[in-house]
Amino acid sequence: MSGSQLPQRALGPFAVSAIGLGCMNLSHAYGVPPSPEAAEALLLKALDLGVTHFDTAALYGFGANETLVGKVLGRHRSRFTLASKCGMTGVDGKRAIDGRPATLKRTCEEALGRLQTEVIDLYYLHRLDRQVPVEDSIGALADLVREGKIRAIGLSEVSADTLRRAHAVHPVAAVQTEYSLWTRNAEIAVLDACRELGVVFVAFAPLARGFLAGALHDPADVDALDARDLRRAMPRFQGANFAANLRLLEEYAAIAEELGCTPAQLALAWLLAKGEHILPIPGTTRIDHLEENLGAAGVALGADSVARLDALINQRTVAGVRYNAAAQADIDTEEF
Repeated sequence: MSGSQLPQRALGPFAVSAIGLGCMNLSHAYGVPPSPEAAEALLLKALDLGVTHFDTAALYGFGANETLVGKVLGRHRSRFTLASKCGMTGVDGKRAIDGRPATLKRTCEEALGRLQTEVIDLYYLHRLDRQVPVEDSIGALADLVREGKIRAIGLSEVSADTLRRAHAVHPVAAVQTEYSLWTRNAEIAVLDACRELGVVFVAFAPLARGFLAGALHDPADVDALDARDLRRAMPRFQGANFAANLRLLEEYAAIAEELGCTPAQLALAWLLAKGEHILPIPGTTRIDHLEENLGAAGVALGADSVARLDALINQRTVAGVRYNAAAQADIDTEEF
């Protein structure tokens, strides 16, 4: 699908491609990142194909991903909507959550330099700092809006209650949370709260960390992952849980074949069919996968197909929780 054919959806005050690009994979969390040359080629190809929503964060590569995005896309800044995040960064080589106003403002200044831009279109509080009232964190971001350093405010991995508290301080443009067929936590309350408040929902990990794209076919594939790949610590990819989850893929792949699309495209088309206020941001390090993902914009799912998928893969049929205890402690999202 060419760029001119990519449908558009609202992202706060912006109109963006219905499928965006999550840039984390290029620097962070999935083992050895691609070479700088390969990462540059992928970013430029995404832009050429009509992607106008690029999502990064201070955390990714502890600044390296923002630097990459700025270096490669900075000269094309007028052609896309730029999203980044603060409130979770690398400190002394470790991930740290810090939502204090002064920290958020300093992180923004650093991000503007790395991203080679004068303004960030959408700036998220990456995680709720339980030691800092969300009203204080959002107040700092509201100051950045008034100063012209960011254009809109977002929240990541928050509950409906936290969203409402934040929205009362300053309008929230977007909430970003993991959402896919196998991670349905957003359906408890946040999706409805977003719809009610006019907030866009940005779905990260829409391909279930590659599982719904068929990237991992058997336990040996998990064993072969790089030691730094975050999936190694995720319960759904471990032992009996993973064996049980693999059994879901046969019927899932059959549905994709029946509909004339790939499994990855089916996962993204399901999200697009769930609501006009939902924007998936799949990540990838490969141009062929990028092209495949964008092709999902041309897959229209009927109500019957959506219902079949809902019944096949959901919180009751998937084995294992999505995060281990340490990672779970960092998020504010509702749990089943």
